Amino acid sequence: MDDRNLRPVSGAPGTPGYISGRMTGADPVAYREGVFRSVPRFWLVFDIVGSAVGLLLTLPLTFTFEAGTMSRWIPDGTASYALVLLVAVILWGAAAISRLSPVLALGVAWFGAVVQMACGFSPGAYDLAILAVVFATSAWGSVRLLWIGGASALGGGLLAGIYMSLINEQALVQDAETGLRVALVAVLLGTVSVLTLVMAWGGGLLWRVVLRGRRTREAQVRAEAVAVAEQERVRIARDMHDVVAHSLAVVIAQSDGARYAAAADPAQATAALVTIGQTARAALSDVRLLLAQLRHSEGEGPQPTLADLETLYAQVRAAGVEPRVTVDPTPPGEPPASIQLAVYRILQEALTNAIRHGTGDVDVRLSWYADAVHLVVRNGVPSTPRQTSAERGHGLIGMRERAQLVGGTLTAEHEGSDFVVSAALPVGPAPA
Repeated sequence: MDDRNLRPVSGAPGTPGYISGRMTGADPVAYREGVFRSVPRFWLVFDIVGSAVGLLLTLPLTFTFEAGTMSRWIPDGTASYALVLLVAVILWGAAAISRLSPVLALGVAWFGAVVQMACGFSPGAYDLAILAVVFATSAWGSVRLLWIGGASALGGGLLAGIYMSLINEQALVQDAETGLRVALVAVLLGTVSVLTLVMAWGGGLLWRVVLRGRRTREAQVRAEAVAVAEQERVRIARDMHDVVAHSLAVVIAQSDGARYAAAADPAQATAALVTIGQTARAALSDVRLLLAQLRHSEGEGPQPTLADLETLYAQVRAAGVEPRVTVDPTPPGEPPASIQLAVYRILQEALTNAIRHGTGDVDVRLSWYADAVHLVVRNGVPSTPRQTSAERGHGLIGMRERAQLVGGTLTAEHEGSDFVVSAALPVGPAPA
């Protein structure tokens, strides 16, 4: 991802973590365009307190070791102390805002360095603040600022070496031996300055890579969680459709039969009402199970198996449709639970479609082999469709998804006056 003109944002207005900037709902450390970044309040306070401590520790060291020789061009001691204090405050102030605004901190640090050189001050302990600023440009700045910070580290180190040679110009021209020694020291100090600044910049770059890797992993975890949740929603929606559509088809068929038989054959009407009650109670139990799975995702609960097919066939017969079932050859041992569930759900949906939209009885054929099971459901259909493709689509999609879930295939198409659902499911594990 290109973060050339981006800056990190986090928190929202009115929340404890909001400092500046605009909350967009994006990654808390994603880069957005602008001078200021939004950072947690803790880190802003941490930077301010840390910079204040750095100022209090380095300023006395500077006064102690460079008293009387701090400035090459300002002899007045009082003025020198005041100007050193000003430079130190500028540099450590830049460090204090380096996380909040790396670009502004870099500009302030350069201003402080220019003031220091203009006053003729030798490098002091307070210059350590520049390292924090250089680190911030590569750790939290935009891509453009990242490279500007690298150029500043390299150029600033070289400039420091040249500057140290200039403030010792009298020693350079005093005699050849002294001049050579001072020049070597200046070159050495300049090299050390370059290496130190580049190391600080490299440290910030390394931290930038660490943060990016962390954001990537967190994004992957979030994406995986969303995918799992979506798969679970689809599964439950599919199960709900299978249960409710089948049960309602049986209830509708039985209620129509009971209405027509109420006057001519009260016993048949009573039997139909009994079937309606049993089917409705079974559907209610299945719906409650699905709702329990929604509330307790870890509990899968019992799932239909091949042993439940006879109950399914009985419900279809009670709805007035006779399923002619052929099983050849028989299952070799105990098929995997996932295959048994897929066979049951596909049969349930295909038989439901036969009850709702078919004419006459339905043929069911199960062919079990060592490595696969072939399932064919065939029923007659009227010449004029009773449903739109959209109405049928959800059930067919659900059956195909059932087959694909276990590594199988499913087709559903018209063959003359029949509608045929054909599935091939591998008995072995589904491919990865």
